[in-house]
Amino acid sequence: MIARRPIAILFAVAALASCGRAGDKGGPAAKDVAQPGWKRPPIIDFHAHLSLDGAERVRQIADTNGIELFVNLSGGSARHGTQAWQISQMLSRELPGRVVHFVNPNWRDFGAPGWAEREAAALETAVLQFGFAGLKISKGLGLGHTDENDRLVAVDDRRLDPLWAKAGALGVPVCIHVADPRAFWWPLTERNERWDELGVHPYWAYGPVPAAVLSRFPDEIQQLVLRRPKVPSWPALLQAAERMYRNHPKTIFVAVHFGNAAEDLDYVDGLLDRNPNVWIDTAARVGEFGRHPAARLRAFFDKWQDRIVFGTDIGVGGDHLMLGSNGEIEPELKDVEPFYRGHWRFFETSERAIPHPSPIQGRWTIDAIGLSPAVLDKIYRANALNLLDRGGVRARTASFAPSTAPIPPPADPTPAWAAPSPP
Repeated sequence: MIARRPIAILFAVAALASCGRAGDKGGPAAKDVAQPGWKRPPIIDFHAHLSLDGAERVRQIADTNGIELFVNLSGGSARHGTQAWQISQMLSRELPGRVVHFVNPNWRDFGAPGWAEREAAALETAVLQFGFAGLKISKGLGLGHTDENDRLVAVDDRRLDPLWAKAGALGVPVCIHVADPRAFWWPLTERNERWDELGVHPYWAYGPVPAAVLSRFPDEIQQLVLRRPKVPSWPALLQAAERMYRNHPKTIFVAVHFGNAAEDLDYVDGLLDRNPNVWIDTAARVGEFGRHPAARLRAFFDKWQDRIVFGTDIGVGGDHLMLGSNGEIEPELKDVEPFYRGHWRFFETSERAIPHPSPIQGRWTIDAIGLSPAVLDKIYRANALNLLDRGGVRARTASFAPSTAPIPPPADPTPAWAAPSPP
């Protein structure tokens, strides 16, 4: 197997770097927070993936890290009738008041007559009868799901319109993952800045995989890589998403993973400016957006403080744990507290060159941005409550009109080493 730094060691480095600074359990010492005397509110983690068999671990994580509520984006689809939703309800009963769920579409038979209407009706049932709080769309839209002709379904495919319209009518948000980090389209070599992650999961990569690299993996992994479909470019996927957002101004979309474009702060700023129905979350991208200059990023958070929600992309099951991403060695429960503490340290202090919460996603440090207490309170909790208020969502979108501004592509500079060779 390819040599790499074990994920457990990377998390240990992050944890050790935080030692000596912790005050009360759950954050840095008072001298380091944005304003002395401020108290962190109960946290809503708006981006989690939870399983019923992990209920006790979820409870322990919530209690240890001050998490008031998890938004479980893996609530299940109607593939097996309502069975998945009933399982999600069982998790809610195990953790009363600590978990809400989002529906996942059943992509089987997409393109068949009535598919969108069926899924729209399923969303309505999940929301009105089972108490689900929204709709979650995975990155499979645009990257993996196919229609009746075995063609990739585009993010802005108009056959999906009834589903987006139903979410708007119900007043529930749509959390949508489009594309992946930009480096996933670069050649998969050890020079790729995401090598620690992609070197374990080469089938996540969309760029070329040199034969010399591919040969290092087991045969079954090689086959997964070789069978990858050809996918649109990173900018093309993001532009398609924005066309879809503006086609449905009465529906609120949470473009997860920092607008799916944490690498390009100007693009995300323009996305929010052009589309008042779009929000973003922070899940699994602190290491990416934390590379921007701290003062510039702080100004971004100040500007969009009402449309950003806190999330981590934590995954918890009875026999698995994910902290933003996973490498060859899975993290343990003891790694969760340093993971959350890394977020508090970034958002609340003004420290420089600190580890980011998911070091498997890149070997670099970031500068903390020291947000004000008022902004922290919104991002950690108040904005999430606003999104979960169905009537409030409908009221906020009532006056939204489609944007007519041109949709620019995000910046997509390719390192010299990753540029295609001339013909």
